[in-house]
Amino acid sequence: MDGTSQAIVRGGSVRRETSRPLCAITGLGKSYDGQLAIVDISFDVQPGEILGVIGPNGAGKTTLLETLAGLIAGDAGEVRWRGHPIPVSPVSFRRGSIFYVPDGIRPYQDQYVAQVLSFFAGVYRKSTSSVTKAIASVGLEPVLDRRVCTLSKGYSRRLLLALGLLSPHELVLMDEPFDGLDLRQTREIADVLREQTRKCRSLLLAIHQLSDAERVCDRFILLSSGRIRGCGTLGDLRARTNLPGASLEEVFLALT
Repeated sequence: MDGTSQAIVRGGSVRRETSRPLCAITGLGKSYDGQLAIVDISFDVQPGEILGVIGPNGAGKTTLLETLAGLIAGDAGEVRWRGHPIPVSPVSFRRGSIFYVPDGIRPYQDQYVAQVLSFFAGVYRKSTSSVTKAIASVGLEPVLDRRVCTLSKGYSRRLLLALGLLSPHELVLMDEPFDGLDLRQTREIADVLREQTRKCRSLLLAIHQLSDAERVCDRFILLSSGRIRGCGTLGDLRARTNLPGASLEEVFLALT
């Protein structure tokens, strides 16, 4: 079956689905002081897709992303990158393949926004035009001359998103990418994220607002109390729950 592919239609466009995932996770687990945070987590990320990790606060979404990114060591499981196994403990390899956009931080707080973007672009050798495009994509123009520590929650989120756009990594993990954004801004950022998949990047988004997830994600991982309760497209999950036409929220409630 190696090398086979299947054409699937998404949002009016056709994407080529390959048989080998970009990243595959099997049996991932993590505990803190004997308390299980995530248990037996298994899923894969396909090239050029947006995969949503859906669940309420405390479901284990952030722990899952931090473990996958290599920021914290997993207690069990296996991670494969393009079919090749890598340890579940923190490793430098992941820093070259996976970029993590966390929630609730303000990087380089005493620096001006424009300086942070310029420094970050220099690290990854991005052109001035790439920086300009990233700024415009997330609407950072009004705050370029402000210090990061003075930014509102929404503009802090936009800055983090811009850094994610400037990174060259094939897989980008984003924790609550729409937090602090209103409905119009969320839709605009969703379009920006969708554009990234057309460049063959894959995005793994941890989201607690189900309406936002339903709008932007191709597939979903339903997470509750550290365990996966369902995984697949909305159509797959509707079929599993025998709820044709149900919203993601209704499906989530039925499975959890």
